[in-house]
Amino acid sequence: QVQLVEAGGGLVQSRGSLRLSCDISGSSFSRYSMGWYRQVPGKQREMVATISSGGSTNYADSVKGRFTISRDNAKNTVFLQMNSLKPEDTAVYYCVYGGDFDGVWGQGTQVTVSS
Repeated sequence: QVQLVEAGGGLVQSRGSLRLSCDISGSSFSRYSMGWYRQVPGKQREMVATISSGGSTNYADSVKGRFTISRDNAKNTVFLQMNSLKPEDTAVYYCVYGGDFDGVWGQGTQVTVSS
């Protein structure tokens, strides 16, 4: 059974940075896409960034140039480096094994950006 554990969320000031990590166990991690999604209360979950097994990346327009997704297949870990954070980036961020809405979701980590 796949298990995901996210870490790295917290409170940061506008224009600050955070790095999220997601440790995956119980799977053939390197063979699957991974993704980061986020959700604001009262709104639908949205894709932030995805990375394929081969390392190809895709980003939401709202985070392009500010966020970077990466993976370490040796450590079964996926990262989301978030720079130049804005208050509108405030959300619960989820790591997703499989990279899409039908994948396996982590428990989420709160990111709060103060203005």
